[in-house]
Amino acid sequence: MGSARREGTERKPAAQEGALRIHQAIARQLGTAILTGIHKPGDLFEGEIEASERLRVSRTAYREAVRILIAKGMLDSRPKAGTRVLPRSRWNVLDAEMLGWMFAGEPDRDFIRDLFELRSVIEPAAAEFAARRRTDEQLAVMTQALADMESHGLSTPDGRAADQRFHHALLAATQNDALAALASSVGAAVGWTTMFKHRRKLLPRDPLPDHQAVCHAIAARDTAAARASMVELLRLAQADMEIALSEPACG
Repeated sequence: MGSARREGTERKPAAQEGALRIHQAIARQLGTAILTGIHKPGDLFEGEIEASERLRVSRTAYREAVRILIAKGMLDSRPKAGTRVLPRSRWNVLDAEMLGWMFAGEPDRDFIRDLFELRSVIEPAAAEFAARRRTDEQLAVMTQALADMESHGLSTPDGRAADQRFHHALLAATQNDALAALASSVGAAVGWTTMFKHRRKLLPRDPLPDHQAVCHAIAARDTAAARASMVELLRLAQADMEIALSEPACG
C-alpha cells in the first residue's frame, strides 16, 4: 500500500506537467495564428465547446490557453459577448514568450525595426550608467558571459544564453530597478534576433569584439566610451539583421 501511495504521489506532478504543456501549446498555436493574421483584431473566436472539440483538448486546457492570451493583451473574453481578438496596440509585444512566437516564423520587418529602436533608446544609456555604477561582481558576470560566448559561439544555444546573460548583467549594473526590470524583454529580443540571424544565414561577422568593447569601457568606468560602444554594437547588429532578412534561409 505504501508503494502504491508513493507511485500515486510520483505520478501526479507528471500529469500536471502534461496538462501544463497542453494549454501552453494551445496558447502558442492560437497566439501564432493571431500574430500571423489568421485571426485579426476584432475577430470573434468560436465558442469554448466548439474550439476544444476541434482542437481535441479538454475545455479546461482550452480555457487556460485563452487566459494566457488574455494576460498578454491579445484577447478579451466576456460572458455573452464571447472571446475577441484585441487591437495590436493592446498586445504586450515585449512579453518574452510572445517574442518567441513572433520569431518562430517570419517576423514582421517593422517590428524588428521597433525592437532595435527600443534597444537603441535603452541600452546606450544603460551602458553609460553601468560604467558609472557597476560592481566588481557584476563586471565579473559580464566578463564570464563574454568568455562563454567566445567558447560556444552565437550559433549555439549556450552561446546565445551567454549573450543574454551579458545584456542582463549590464542592465543590472545600472543599479536602476526600472531599467533592470526590462532585462527579460531585452534578453528575449537579443536571443530571438540572434537565433533568427543564424537560422537565416551563417553570418561572416563575429559580434564578440563589439561586446568586448562595451565591456572594456564599463570596466574602465569610461561612460562616454561605454555609450558609444553600445551604439556601435546595435548599429552593426541591425545591419546583420538586414543582411539576414535579405538572404534565403540556410539549408
